[in-house]
Amino acid sequence: MELWIPITIAAAFSQNLRSALQKHLKGKIGTTGATFIRFGFGFPLAVLYLAVILKLTSEAVPDVGMTFYWAAALGGLAQIFGTFLLVHLFSYRNFAVGTAYSKTEPVQAAMFGFILLGEQLTPLGIGAIVLGIIGVLFISFGKERPSSAVVLSTLIGKPALIGLASAAFFGASAAFYRTASLSVEAESFLLQAAFTLVCVTAFQTAVMGSWMTVSCPAELRAAIRNWRLSGLVGLAGIAGSIGWFTAMTLQQVAYVRALAQIELVFTLAASWMFFREKITPVELAGCILVSLGGVGIVIAAS
Repeated sequence: MELWIPITIAAAFSQNLRSALQKHLKGKIGTTGATFIRFGFGFPLAVLYLAVILKLTSEAVPDVGMTFYWAAALGGLAQIFGTFLLVHLFSYRNFAVGTAYSKTEPVQAAMFGFILLGEQLTPLGIGAIVLGIIGVLFISFGKERPSSAVVLSTLIGKPALIGLASAAFFGASAAFYRTASLSVEAESFLLQAAFTLVCVTAFQTAVMGSWMTVSCPAELRAAIRNWRLSGLVGLAGIAGSIGWFTAMTLQQVAYVRALAQIELVFTLAASWMFFREKITPVELAGCILVSLGGVGIVIAAS
């Protein structure tokens, strides 16, 4: 099995845990606060991870050029906007469906990967991504019986548009991160990913922290008061980010983000176990399609 596959699955699990904790905290610290803690409380852990990688590889802090700086900055901003929209989306539908709307990301990641890196997909890869997207739409039907009206609402309703925008930002951030990571002059892919992660997280923490200090200091204080849960979000978030950055250094962003849709399996499980939300046959069918799409992605990328 190629290394990027288990790394991506582990990252998807960590991201699901982070999203669940963010949803729980959203009512206490607001949407902006719940977005900030992913970066602010994860940054010290990212620095620690980089220190460990530098020790293990015996390499020095790598050199970078202008490509790294603009790609890392744009990727960081795109991820902030994507996270904010995803957290805001939880206000409209249940936990499982809220996450599902953002899962059109692989298609958009493929587009940005082609534009920025010239990456192309095989026919099997494209088919697997489409299969996964169909599964996402099944899950996004929620508790309603599928019908033309429900499909229309799913595709053009306000939650859908927010989810699509969130996916676009996440897709762009993935392509920018791969661009930045591949530009780092280091022998180890682990160091390329870790260094990029630290720089991006530092930038995101500074941007959001400064903006919140001026515009919504109450949410910043609330995030600090809830430091225990905020710290757990930071830990889960940085664990997921380590996985994403490493996997996207090894493999095309479209394949990584498509396989990451396996997160929906974890999402539905969390929805059932922690939020007591029932899973319908339609959602289950969607989950199976997403899983089959993930298998197709693994085969196509091998």
